[in-house]
Amino acid sequence: MATTAAAAGGLDGAPANLRLTPETYTAIDTLLNTNKDFVMPELVETYGDQGITGFLKLTGAIQSGGTSDQVDYFEVGRRHRIVTASTDDSAGTSPDTQVLHFSADSTNGIAIGANDVVMDSADGRRFIVTAVNNASETAATEATIQPLDGAAAGSANTTDRAFVVLGNMYGQGTEQPAHFMDADVERRKNPFMIVKDRYQVNGSQATNIGWVNIGNGEYRWFMYGEQEARKRFEDRREMMMLFAETGNDGSAGTTAAYNTDQDMGLGSEGYVSAVESRGIVVSNANANPLDSFAEFDDIILELDKNGATSEYAMYVNRKQDLAIDDMLASGISAGVTAGLAGQFGAFNNDADMAVKLGFKSFTRGGYTFHKHDWKLLNDPTLLGASNFLQGAMVPMTQVADARTGIKAPALAMYHKEANGYSREMEHWVTGGGVLGHNNNGDAGRDVATFHYRSECCLVTRAANQHVLIKG
Repeated sequence: MATTAAAAGGLDGAPANLRLTPETYTAIDTLLNTNKDFVMPELVETYGDQGITGFLKLTGAIQSGGTSDQVDYFEVGRRHRIVTASTDDSAGTSPDTQVLHFSADSTNGIAIGANDVVMDSADGRRFIVTAVNNASETAATEATIQPLDGAAAGSANTTDRAFVVLGNMYGQGTEQPAHFMDADVERRKNPFMIVKDRYQVNGSQATNIGWVNIGNGEYRWFMYGEQEARKRFEDRREMMMLFAETGNDGSAGTTAAYNTDQDMGLGSEGYVSAVESRGIVVSNANANPLDSFAEFDDIILELDKNGATSEYAMYVNRKQDLAIDDMLASGISAGVTAGLAGQFGAFNNDADMAVKLGFKSFTRGGYTFHKHDWKLLNDPTLLGASNFLQGAMVPMTQVADARTGIKAPALAMYHKEANGYSREMEHWVTGGGVLGHNNNGDAGRDVATFHYRSECCLVTRAANQHVLIKG
């Protein structure tokens, strides 16, 4: 006896409990989705322009080529000096003398010589060196000193004392001094560092068209990705020139050298490292940024001690920026001389140019400060996530090299180059035929790889004139 399809099961052998009812059908326009999506073609920059490059260029850092593994430069040290001495015996009787031990001078070997006149920095008393006993030029100098005015030398003092070397004094017919003072010139070096990055797209994605106009009517998304990769690379390169540190070559025997298997080299001295070791560092609580003229006056006193230029660019985070604005506003209302720009030498004496570049300027104690917001310090994914740094003050001047006499800005960016080949910003593409790159650089894979590389370093000249504002 034959059975019907409904009795034996559903259509095409489907189970009998599966019923094709009108409820399982949909409208044809819903099935085909005939309505076009309304997609806005503009790409929304949710966090605005996130690029952080520009600090080095705006501070006048030059870009120059180098042909060695490091940059060597020379800086002039202090012309005058203070020597430290310890007293280890009691005062003499007649004449009243004291025997002190002066530390060896790192530049000149012998710290002090006979007939030198020194002044105690604590009380201003002047002494003349009547005799010295040097075991060697690098050893401490045992010197006998006598008050220049002939008064009593005073009681013994076993604490270290700082003496200013004023000059010397000789009698008639005496010989020339046996010791001499050489020029204090420091040779510094900074190795180049290599920064790399890359971006990759496969052949299929390189041909896809997206919704978003990434510029000039172009809707291929990978092109935006490549542009962002390049900008990210430039940001990271500037970050490294600001925050890199030199490594240990292992010669000291106390700290392990960089792992050479990772081919990191010896690192490089960034801007922050240079100022931390040789510059002026102001430590402040993040909750209480620089917001008073007294605090600025303390910085100005330090600038005076270091022979600083009269014009500075200040790069600060937003909190510090607002605190300075409030300080200037209160200073003007109270009649304090501040808030009025006195000079714009760094901007061709054009106040409008300074304003166009985003600087606000004010003067204090003969110094002109051009204040600018530093995006790097506000970004919560960068230094905005830390209280480490609130700002920097960069001298807007030219510094003369002690050896060559050539003048250059206080900051200089260097990159490797020779015979027309520059490693300042290298960019090349490898690929197995993707986007027309037939160099098989990726072992025949269906990808195009965009490579970025830079061999660079930053030289901070006269770091003693730079200021870091730390949290």
